[in-house]
Amino acid sequence: MLGYYIIAGLIFIVSMYVSNKLKSKFKKYSKVHLQNGMSGKEIAEKMLRDNGITDVKVISTPGMLSDHYNPSKKTVNLSEGVYSQRNAAAAAVAAHECGHAVQHAKAYSWLQMRSKLVPVVSVASKLSQWAIFGGLILMTMVGVGVGQTVLLIGIIMYGMGTLFSFITLPVEYDASKRALVWLETENMLTAAEHDAAEDSLKWAARTYVVAAIGSLATLLYFVSLFMGRD
Repeated sequence: MLGYYIIAGLIFIVSMYVSNKLKSKFKKYSKVHLQNGMSGKEIAEKMLRDNGITDVKVISTPGMLSDHYNPSKKTVNLSEGVYSQRNAAAAAVAAHECGHAVQHAKAYSWLQMRSKLVPVVSVASKLSQWAIFGGLILMTMVGVGVGQTVLLIGIIMYGMGTLFSFITLPVEYDASKRALVWLETENMLTAAEHDAAEDSLKWAARTYVVAAIGSLATLLYFVSLFMGRD
């Protein structure tokens, strides 16, 4: 299992680096105040209106960088640092989350695929690690046959989570693209503010890239165990 701990350790280090970088970027661009004086809430509401979306509410949610779009409740949930703030970072995040609402309204295929996987992945992700490690234990204590079967089940469930991570990538990048295009087309930001917003979203997207690559690396390691190579 040494290989697993090495992979987990590397993923953790890279994830921490990207996460800390994102937080520092958000802090930096939170000081770039918007000349238009609009808050994150106001920017989100305008983007929704401009895209003909009238059935989605913009609400505040606790926490830092806890922003998300809820397709079932049709709410754009903005964190406290975005909802009422009037800076480039808030504008970027607010527009990005509205990008998901636009995807939903236009039946964006990748978002639809991702949404269909959510209930399955939520269950599989909770059980996959137990099945994988349970299978490895059974291989040493009971027999290779039984252990391999349980291990394979765990790998399949973990693989669903990995697939979900990669499907998330085009969803997130597309939402950022929609946000930046709208911000530029509607002249919402100055050139400097737009650059700050773009950089913020770039680092936010990288957190998803790291998660996907880390999940794939771990999946391949588990597959190597199943194939009998550690």
